[in-house]
Amino acid sequence: MSEIKSHYRNCNICEAMCGLEIKYQDKKIISIKGDQKDPFSKGYHCSKAMALQDFYQDKDRLKTPIRRTENGWEDISWQAAFTEIAEKLKASQAQHGKNALALYLGNPNAHNLGNTLFLKPFIKALGTLNRFSSASTDQMPHHVAANFMFGAGMLIPIPDIDRTDFMLIIGANPVVSNGSMMTAPNVIGRLKAIQKRAGKVVVIDPRRTHTAKVADQHLFIRPEKDALLLLAMINRVFATNSLNLRHLDNQVKGIDGLEQLAKSYCAETVAEFVGIEAEKICSLADEFMSANSAVCYSRMGASTQTFGGLCQWLTNALNIITGNFDRAGGAMFPQPAFDLLRNHKKGHKSSFGQHHTRVRKLPFFNGEFPVAALAEEIQTQGEGQIKTLITIAGNPVLSSPSGHKLAEAFKELDYMVCVDIYLNETTQYANIILPATTGIENSHYDIFFNSFSVRNTVKYSAPLFEKEDGQRNDYEILKELTARMTDTVIPEHLKNLTPEIILDTELKNGPYGEQGLSLQKLIDNPHGIDIGPLMPCITERIKTTDGKVDLLPQLYVDDLPRLKAVMSKPARYNDYPFDLIGRRLVKSHNTWTQNSARLVKGKNPCTLEIHPEDAKILGIANGQLVSVSSISGQVLINAAITDDIQRGVVSMPQGWGHNQKNTNMSVAATQPGVSINDLTDVNRVDTLTGNAALNGTPVAVKLAM
Repeated sequence: MSEIKSHYRNCNICEAMCGLEIKYQDKKIISIKGDQKDPFSKGYHCSKAMALQDFYQDKDRLKTPIRRTENGWEDISWQAAFTEIAEKLKASQAQHGKNALALYLGNPNAHNLGNTLFLKPFIKALGTLNRFSSASTDQMPHHVAANFMFGAGMLIPIPDIDRTDFMLIIGANPVVSNGSMMTAPNVIGRLKAIQKRAGKVVVIDPRRTHTAKVADQHLFIRPEKDALLLLAMINRVFATNSLNLRHLDNQVKGIDGLEQLAKSYCAETVAEFVGIEAEKICSLADEFMSANSAVCYSRMGASTQTFGGLCQWLTNALNIITGNFDRAGGAMFPQPAFDLLRNHKKGHKSSFGQHHTRVRKLPFFNGEFPVAALAEEIQTQGEGQIKTLITIAGNPVLSSPSGHKLAEAFKELDYMVCVDIYLNETTQYANIILPATTGIENSHYDIFFNSFSVRNTVKYSAPLFEKEDGQRNDYEILKELTARMTDTVIPEHLKNLTPEIILDTELKNGPYGEQGLSLQKLIDNPHGIDIGPLMPCITERIKTTDGKVDLLPQLYVDDLPRLKAVMSKPARYNDYPFDLIGRRLVKSHNTWTQNSARLVKGKNPCTLEIHPEDAKILGIANGQLVSVSSISGQVLINAAITDDIQRGVVSMPQGWGHNQKNTNMSVAATQPGVSINDLTDVNRVDTLTGNAALNGTPVAVKLAM
């Protein structure tokens, strides 16, 4: 046998970009540990990194194309698969129109260098407007706010967690998620560092999360009332004459309008609805304003709700008017080496609302429609009805609202293609599944997550192992399908085009190219390169026509009456008296991680958390099987009684449900747990952005009979 060697790479399972040291011998992995020399993660990594080995070795992972037949699944050659797919999809578009074909992109695409670079020409080749992704069950409110306030959807302000003195966390659990729209390995260490420098961490959440237990203060809040709290804090800023723009004094517009509309939302007015006393709201705002530096970070609980758009707008507004924007310790823009905004012109016309879905008229933005509309766009007849579908690295039956209803819609498709490494709850409906290489077989560079990072760093990871004969990389699949759909032979100069060629070009033309940054330099520095902390750069980065931050975009003003109406509505539904919220698990990211035996072994974490007083009234004991029902469906799940959850609120994990009974699916897809999206309502969306409202679902709970 050969000697044991070391390979260095970034983990690409979640957003944290943790550096790994992988010991291997021949094609066998010996160990996966944190890379102590990585300048960003400094040896930190979580248990999910082990799934890279599990995906590579998984006997249930697909490696060659398969086709569904009346007698089950059969192997098919790549060429036969490409030929059939192109013929079927082009025939459907010829008969029903270009938009009869739809595309769905799942979460792993953002973690895949090849897909990130080759999806754009592929999408163009398909020629359809019907594009969907997991972004509209996650972060679309962030992008819409960035678009209208700063001029570009990818210009997301990031908390400067390493230098802040006061961090306000709303609806987020970054200790478990390692960030999320805030790429930051070892968040728990970073939060404790705030406390060590005499700073403060405050968490606002309906659940006492792991992050809340680390924080200095935790305040329970009613689900979907975060926008009211933020407005009350903004009201307090103006009421105490504490407006402070610092160096942005001449670069912000809409201040007077924001002050005027905030007058209706003083702490005394909103307190009974948010569930936080007025005195505590005022004290929180005062502490935030008086800190040397402060930053408000709101995430999943604030985004995946019916007022997600308002929450992200108001989060930005609070940071701006308190002098905590584009400043050390506040909210800042990263300056990534691969700059996705390099060619984005100031005043570029936004695509927001340029098109709308046929049935509910939900808005098109960032190249896609909200996935909450996908099922109805398949099942509703008429011009533009979706007849065929391609999914790439996605399992929307589990990750999208009313996923079980989406599964029913998939059965009605004329033809379906899935690019995926597993036979799962979604791909089981495909006619052909095309499996790509994954993880350690791919090269990697974090294009998206360097754009959300709390520090400017750069790192390239070469493949650890070469792909086997008969396997194809994702970008090779996309290149071939692009050529087949456009009836073209791939030109020689494009045939040999690789992610590395594009990456090298972008690095050399990026903000650090003049300093000699290139792919070769990254290869020569396998642990990565630290470029430095976030720096004030709003003048260079902002993309609005006039170069100013728009504090009061009209679409948010128009959406406020919908929020104000909440204060005149009853807090409960008679038939569904509880608010259901999701929760993140450290060993779970997307459904692929449930195919890792070591990540799902042990006690089943897929439980329904319920407050002791609520459980007592319902006659429920810890561990008992309970029925949870909503307007959309019903699940059976074991109760976990805890005072970590607010009264009137129940919680179950996101991303589970890998136990759906289907004889065609692999043995690996039988792990415990039910899907929260069998309860979420496809009709509950943030109407402003179209993002799915996965939190705050009204449900009923009772003992299972």
